[in-house]
Amino acid sequence: MEKTNKINIRVRYNETDKMGVVYHGNYAQYLEIARVEWLRSRGISYKALENSGIMLPVVALRIDYKKPARYDDLLTVELELLRKPTVKIEFNYKIWNQEQHILAEANTVLAFIDANSFKPIRCPEYILEKL
Repeated sequence: MEKTNKINIRVRYNETDKMGVVYHGNYAQYLEIARVEWLRSRGISYKALENSGIMLPVVALRIDYKKPARYDDLLTVELELLRKPTVKIEFNYKIWNQEQHILAEANTVLAFIDANSFKPIRCPEYILEKL
């Protein structure tokens, strides 16, 4: 099972604050982009997942900020799946800039939820097969 993936994201002007650095809340969006692309690279569409009645809400998020990202920086977000998913799926992340400075390290835990009952369910078998 390939557990890592890297994507690049260019910081847009509207993602920065008055100090000229990326607003801290935008990092959660970068992590989400990395997760969706990781799934897509394995043939799993997040949209199809939701259409089949499965949601994946974030139940835990931790971000350790090291250095600021700035407008027009080219960020690399590396995602690593920590273990085989069960009812939850957990990822670690590293974000660095074009100078290879680590800007942030993060962790997310998401839960597989039935869209109708809002109750936790096990990771679908077809996803486990693709991982």
